[in-house]
Amino acid sequence: MEKVTSADGTTIAYDRLGSGSPVILVGGALCDRNSFRPLADELASEYDVITYDRRGRGDSGDTTPYDVRREVEDIAALLTAVGGTAAIYGHSSGAALAAIAAVTLPFGKVVMHEPPYGPDDADTSDDGGQVLESIREGRNQEAVERFLLMTGMPKEAAEQVAAAPGVADLAPTLAYDFAVMGHGLDQGGTPVALLRSVTPDTLVLAGTATAPFMIDAARRVTAILPNVTYADLPDQHHAVPPELLAPVLKEFLRG
Repeated sequence: MEKVTSADGTTIAYDRLGSGSPVILVGGALCDRNSFRPLADELASEYDVITYDRRGRGDSGDTTPYDVRREVEDIAALLTAVGGTAAIYGHSSGAALAAIAAVTLPFGKVVMHEPPYGPDDADTSDDGGQVLESIREGRNQEAVERFLLMTGMPKEAAEQVAAAPGVADLAPTLAYDFAVMGHGLDQGGTPVALLRSVTPDTLVLAGTATAPFMIDAARRVTAILPNVTYADLPDQHHAVPPELLAPVLKEFLRG
């Protein structure tokens, strides 16, 4: 484990594996840097892979009040640590954070894997209000379960995941993911102006067996981004086995 200090003084913990051009992997909700270790192992034969704990998770620190811009500064500190240039891959809400970072930071390539934006006519007024209420009242396991049910996970599976060791500890950071997904929204559920400002070559990925709203979001994002390639992941759900995902990423990053 290595550490960098973000602009506001927050310590960000990261791991670095392999050699070659740097690639920063950005996790989504309820993920820490260990969540991406299997994918990092697959990519490390060709790339210098950086996995990190987003603020408030794992071995990273946190500073209040939260602001999405601080998460971009965290990524900027990582980018400096690896030499000032890299590619970035983000999964789920991490894909949205990767896009936000790519507007201002010098990434050569961007991968957005199933960013969970709502439809343009979505009612975003609630923004997971019940999840946030559970967090405020200290009912972390309940908050995780409510969040997973929101994503369409069956109740029994949501209960099992929420009860897994360490998962409830990450519940407070769900508020951060809601903030990331709401960043740049004007109306509806997609930050059109923000996405139009993502100028690096970008790959958008979606599994053909994932939730329909994820596919719709990926296609909507593809229609907005200025320099974009879209790729289906046949028969895959939201979580893709690293041995299937890594070859797709390598092909794009080599190009």
